Amino acid sequence: MTKPTHTTNCFNTFIRVAEDCPARTGEEPPLRAGKPTVACLQYGMIAKAPYKYTSDDVIFATSAPGRELDVETTKAERRAAREAFFSRGQACMRASSLGKRFGWGIHADSEGRLAIYAIDSKRYQAFVRDPKLTQVRAMRSKRA
Repeated sequence: MTKPTHTTNCFNTFIRVAEDCPARTGEEPPLRAGKPTVACLQYGMIAKAPYKYTSDDVIFATSAPGRELDVETTKAERRAAREAFFSRGQACMRASSLGKRFGWGIHADSEGRLAIYAIDSKRYQAFVRDPKLTQVRAMRSKRA
């Protein structure tokens, strides 16, 4: 019996910044103690290659199990690690600090691939007004 596979992918969706996001423009997440945070890794992946990666790709690559894999890992080992990771539900991009703290809206296209847009950009505003997109907010940092 195989375990069910969960997914964080969404399609034709725009994740707006959280209502309590302190940023008024898109900010690049800073390093912490000289090391990249999960937000730094997510920002780097999506900003350098818009509409290349799905949410599952980004979530797995920036997770602890995903970062432990090196270039010598075989495709079969990588696939097994990814299947094990997604055998349990994972937090989606709504929980990312990109939308909660750093002022980035996240657009998922019809194939589930992601791109980010600064809250103060014209493109962000166009996505907010697009009736064809499912509109959701990033999760709040504090309770209402």
